[in-house]
Amino acid sequence: MGVEVLAASTDSRFTHKIWQEEELGKMIPGGVPYPMIADAGGLIGKAYGVYEELAGVDIRGRFLIDPDFVIRAAEILTPEVGRNVSELFRQVQAFQHVRKTGEVTPSGWTPGKPTLKPGPELAGKVWKEWKPDMAF
Repeated sequence: MGVEVLAASTDSRFTHKIWQEEELGKMIPGGVPYPMIADAGGLIGKAYGVYEELAGVDIRGRFLIDPDFVIRAAEILTPEVGRNVSELFRQVQAFQHVRKTGEVTPSGWTPGKPTLKPGPELAGKVWKEWKPDMAF
């Protein structure tokens, strides 16, 4: 998809290595194919608002950052709820489409579905162009 993926946690690089070998490598052959960064002291987590000071850990956060280093999407979840990788892929495709075309993608948009062309003529008339049953 032409994106760069990084994972960061307050765990050490040694913990990441063991987690890759003993856990992730059993779910995904070879483990996850992207770098895992040790965020000792939570500096990265603090910058993104996911560092839990009392526990000394980064909580789960996902951030889509565009080529201009602008955060376009953020999702923060507590550990007991897993993330939806399909939704992450959909959002990456939508942001890439928006950046390439200038069109906007309505709720639940997937490649091949109708998009909207922003402008004053669309104001108050989205309902004519897009219906909730078109999502997903």
